[in-house]
Amino acid sequence: MSFFLENWILIAVAFSAGAMLVWPAVSAGARAGSLNAAQAVQLMNREKAVVVDVRDAADFAAGHVIGARNLPLAELEARLPGTVKNKATPVILVCGNGATSNRGAAIAKKLGYENAHSLTGGMGAWRAANLPVEKA
Repeated sequence: MSFFLENWILIAVAFSAGAMLVWPAVSAGARAGSLNAAQAVQLMNREKAVVVDVRDAADFAAGHVIGARNLPLAELEARLPGTVKNKATPVILVCGNGATSNRGAAIAKKLGYENAHSLTGGMGAWRAANLPVEKA
């Protein structure tokens, strides 16, 4: 017991270092269901995934994934079942940076869309990958 009392600083440092090593795995688990741009394109091409942009209409008009449908996050819960009728269809949610689409994916999963995904990095990552963007 005296060892712990005399070396509490070393124990605290060891615990902190261990927590920092585990944190990336824990935070990645919270984003389960997120896709990078290349994975999103594959899902769109192979499984006919529906792309849903959860940004407001002005941001959507400024540039969005080709073929995306605009359902702002505030309206997502009410309008998604009418937009994507088959709940087995893969749904890719897109926003500006990936944070809002994570919330959108959680809403979609709550509605029964088990194959709902968020685009990691949002439209910024899509543009950085030099993928096509259309303007309304």
